[in-house]
Amino acid sequence: MNRLLSGTVAATLLLALGACGSDESPAATGEAADSGATLTLWTRAATESVSKAYAAAYNATHKNQVQVTAYPNEEYPAKLASAAGAKALPDLFASDVVFAPQYASQGLWLDITDKFNALPVKDKVAPAHVRNGTWNKKNYAVPHTIDMSVMLYNKDLFTKAGLDPEKPPKTLTEFAAAARAVDKLGGDINGTYFGGNCGGCNVFTLWPSVWAAGGDVMNAEGTASTIDSKEMAEVFALYRKLYEEGVAAPASKDEAGPTWLGALQSGKIGIAPAPSAWLGIIEEKAAFKVGIAPISGINGGESTFVGGDSIGIGATSKHAAQAWDFLAWTLGDEAQVEVVAKGKGVPTRTDLAANKYSSADPRVVTINNLMGKGKTPYAKNFNATYNDPQSPWNTAFRGALFGDAQKSLGDGATALTASLKK
Repeated sequence: MNRLLSGTVAATLLLALGACGSDESPAATGEAADSGATLTLWTRAATESVSKAYAAAYNATHKNQVQVTAYPNEEYPAKLASAAGAKALPDLFASDVVFAPQYASQGLWLDITDKFNALPVKDKVAPAHVRNGTWNKKNYAVPHTIDMSVMLYNKDLFTKAGLDPEKPPKTLTEFAAAARAVDKLGGDINGTYFGGNCGGCNVFTLWPSVWAAGGDVMNAEGTASTIDSKEMAEVFALYRKLYEEGVAAPASKDEAGPTWLGALQSGKIGIAPAPSAWLGIIEEKAAFKVGIAPISGINGGESTFVGGDSIGIGATSKHAAQAWDFLAWTLGDEAQVEVVAKGKGVPTRTDLAANKYSSADPRVVTINNLMGKGKTPYAKNFNATYNDPQSPWNTAFRGALFGDAQKSLGDGATALTASLKK
């Protein structure tokens, strides 16, 4: 959830992209799909390992050869802006999925609508990601990586607290009760943890509880905020109470993201919402077993924030047909099972949630099955509205958790709507 696109870079990117758009589709080039072309693929550092794994497997069986270049997360948007301005974008590039509507609207990627619609698996490709890569009913990007929000819990602490480690909470109310039970163990043990000073963290982990309860955070067009809803108020009230009671670790209030993983790896936290990708990371270094549960609403339901990266064909690519050959291959069974699932990632296809690799771990199947139930927020001005440390969302959620909750959500909805409309 590292979204470090500054306002200045965003403005520069928008200006550059406006002159870079192209209506040419991969089908219009007339080139052979696997002709031995060298394809350039750019990605941010967070996605480098997956991008390189895809490329290595593709290169081993194709004449085309994909060369991956990764840039630090915080430098990546500026690199794209510079390349767009020079009309020298790579053949392929991935981006954080929440930026996809912005990039698609500015013509940074080629239109792949016809090619995507011709795929036999098109209806099985992560629906939330497909939606974010769509602009004016045209497809510009497909999912490249998937990361989702889930509840991670310490099975050892559950057992010590008298909870059944094989029966995780099914409602947010039960989550709070479990956190309180673990917290009673005392000492340096805390019931839960959250990123109380991190806009992206709260978007990723709190919004699914609103969705699970049947609410929403924005209108469908991503131009109006609805955070002043009953569902949002109930979610914030629950987390606020856990913090006031001391059940949530004190460090939660100032957690801006960098030490979030470490807190959960410490073995001192009972249960907390977090990225699904952390399951393996935590267990690699921890001396305890980790349980998985969907994020629920106050009284039930389940949802998830479908994050990760989208990928499309650079608008200035001279190898569009070959680039599409690579994209289509990444969505196929071989890539999704032998590259993604084998590497303990989440397949971008809903029909591959259970496969020969994930089936060995029921927790992974639980994660994979959530994809079709989750959402990816759709908004052209997402970063400045929600992820930037100076965003109106940061002010709103901090107020809702640690200040005047009712006023913060009401004023926040107004400020967020104004930002979304920019």
